[in-house]
Amino acid sequence: MAKKKGLTPRSEDFSAWYNEVVLQAELADYSPVRGSMVIRPWGYGLWENMQRALDDMFKATGHSNAYFPLLIPMSFIEREKEHVKGFRPELAVVTHAGGKELEEPYVVRPTSETIIYAMYAKWVQSYRDLPLLLNQWGNVMRWELRTRLFLRTAEFLWQEGHTAHASEDEAEAESRLILGIYRRFMEEWMAMPPVTGLKTEAEKFAGAVRSYACEALMQDRKALQAATSHMLGQNFAKQFGLTFQSEEGREEYAWNTSWGASTRLVGGLVMTHGDDAGVVAPPKLAPTQVVVVPIARSDEQAVSVTERARRIAEELTNSGVRVAVDDRRHLSPGAKFFEWERKGVPMRVEIGPRDMERGEVVVASRVVAAGAPRKEAMAEADAVAGIGPRLDDLQEHLRAVALARREEGSVRQEVGSPEELAELLDGGAGFVYSGWSGDPAAEARAKEVAKASIRVIPDEEFRSETPPAQCLGGGKARMEVVWARAY
Repeated sequence: MAKKKGLTPRSEDFSAWYNEVVLQAELADYSPVRGSMVIRPWGYGLWENMQRALDDMFKATGHSNAYFPLLIPMSFIEREKEHVKGFRPELAVVTHAGGKELEEPYVVRPTSETIIYAMYAKWVQSYRDLPLLLNQWGNVMRWELRTRLFLRTAEFLWQEGHTAHASEDEAEAESRLILGIYRRFMEEWMAMPPVTGLKTEAEKFAGAVRSYACEALMQDRKALQAATSHMLGQNFAKQFGLTFQSEEGREEYAWNTSWGASTRLVGGLVMTHGDDAGVVAPPKLAPTQVVVVPIARSDEQAVSVTERARRIAEELTNSGVRVAVDDRRHLSPGAKFFEWERKGVPMRVEIGPRDMERGEVVVASRVVAAGAPRKEAMAEADAVAGIGPRLDDLQEHLRAVALARREEGSVRQEVGSPEELAELLDGGAGFVYSGWSGDPAAEARAKEVAKASIRVIPDEEFRSETPPAQCLGGGKARMEVVWARAY
């Protein structure tokens, strides 16, 4: 087995560290297809657990899964002018099939609003058919010029929800409901607490009336747009004839929403919790929560120790823990520890002949709170019984550390100019809360000078106790906004 090289320290080059972690922890690899990646089993296991959690949340709020075609007629994309304007540079177009040139080109879906609402127009006749709440798990393609594994690739996996409603208020409530689901998932499952809020007109989704987002702060103090929820109004309904007969007998256009989260979340998990040893996987999402490593010097010892290791694993499995037994004889215990730590398995249980004689095991945690022991020997029965609570404590520890980092990286003060914003960001600030007049020109100039963007107009609970009085572009502030440099 080839020797694994050490990782570049995060403090030295965070970007290099990230790329090395993704490759060496076997989350993903570069593919022969330009800009696309191969998601390896460990990375896909993280994504599967994300899928399961989000899917349960969607279904608990009345949404169902469906599937729509990968290829979309070009004429569909062109119907919504703002939509096609936003996506045209990223479109991958199929012009030939079956050895012939197609009468109409097809676009490999960059997102599915157009084809889904064309189908909704066939299915919806009356207010009784509403709301229509569907979600799709699939892949999309956006021909990105500059790509990074998980964070920005030409093809990626995601879910995209699309709904139709009888009123604007219902559609608005839906977009906010989904934003709350994303936030809860990120806090409770990813241990990655985001800031939520409204996107500006310049930053919203092409074709939306309003866009809401979850913005998370990574360890390098850059923001990651982790999920978005859009109130689309009636734009797409009008283009595709999505009408219904109201209770009063009038023909009206439906109100739509769309929302999505992608495999970008795997990259966000790595950048939120990873350390110089590799990935740190939150227990709720780790494909394997505990690895049991039998340690033996001889084949005879290996038989009895491995048997005990498997029994421990069975007990843990029966208690609901995801467990693996690493009984590979060609690897030393140290090599196994290195590999599982690089992948971020939350806990490790070690057992050798002497441990068996004493009725003990050694339990090691991937990360611990300051002052807590990383490894400790304990009675086997106590270890097995205590694994569940330890995993819960680790999940909460990761959330608390990420929350503290977000707040430490947030600056709340009067920002007098784009130059001052740039100085704050150059000095290590992550999220900068400033005043804004709402003037797009002031937003554009600050974006150019500071090489940053308004991530969100924050929801009320994230706003400063004393709102900024002045706009960073000059004049009086009408609102508070959150600036950051972003992925």
